[in-house]
Amino acid sequence: MEKDTIAHSRSVLCQIGTPDQANMRGTVHGGEILKMMDETAFVVAQKHCHKDTVTAGVDEISFHNPIFVGNLITCTGELIYTSRSAMLVEVSVNVEDLRTEMETCALTAFFVMVALDEQARPTDIPPLKLTTDEERARFEEGRQRYEVIKAKPKVCHMPLA
Repeated sequence: MEKDTIAHSRSVLCQIGTPDQANMRGTVHGGEILKMMDETAFVVAQKHCHKDTVTAGVDEISFHNPIFVGNLITCTGELIYTSRSAMLVEVSVNVEDLRTEMETCALTAFFVMVALDEQARPTDIPPLKLTTDEERARFEEGRQRYEVIKAKPKVCHMPLA
């Protein structure tokens, strides 16, 4: 598999939903799933740039279906856009009831990951090699989404102690 391609950095992380991750209704907390999604985005970014990376933002988190204790949770991350130092990773979460083999999409989100140098400053990353028309179209969609995310104001309304 050629380096710096979408296929090269695509990553999948799986686990079973456990009781310690769940609420009183037996559904896995959204925060637990977001952590798993963040870890997936991190792996995708690391595989692409081979540098320290951090999460700079998460956009359009959508909860589609509940995840229950005992379900197989599968996070899939795919790099869809790169800039000078940032990467936009789309992460989707599928959930499968292993007794019935019913599988549905539970969550989707876009993670902005940034590569850092030894002084924890943003640093250059390799450009993403696009091999198909579909990848080029997704890259352009990702570029537009990234520009919108980047343009959002960065405001903290919480008072500092």
